[in-house]
Amino acid sequence: MIKIELERVDGDYGFEAKDANGHTVRLDTSLEGGGTNFGVRPMQMLLMGLGGCSGIDIVSILKKQRQTIEGFSMKIEGEREAGKEPSIWKNVTIVFELTGNIDPDKAKRACELSMDKYCSVAETLRRAGGELKWEVRVNQEIGK
Repeated sequence: MIKIELERVDGDYGFEAKDANGHTVRLDTSLEGGGTNFGVRPMQMLLMGLGGCSGIDIVSILKKQRQTIEGFSMKIEGEREAGKEPSIWKNVTIVFELTGNIDPDKAKRACELSMDKYCSVAETLRRAGGELKWEVRVNQEIGK
């Protein structure tokens, strides 16, 4: 069982979350919502989790295939449902950008495996009705 502790530490809405290993994350609401910009918005954190989850999968898969990853970054954009409470992620787009001695077909397949099979955050978003789109760029070549 995973255990997380959360404590309010800044203003009305500034929270610090801590996992069992002592890693911390700061969360807050928007300035318009009364926050102080103390930390990440919780829904943004979900997209960050998607990036971390898929990134770990992709690096692991490519390392097993003896691909040399010199650089790896992602750009994630999301659009939430309009006019609803709660407002969940409706559309999410990810651009995976890898550099190094990497076969573009292997990179595309690693991303596909992560997004369609292994990444639990991606599956959570899909089951909530979100549409996930992605593309891969290897040394600036566009895949999917």
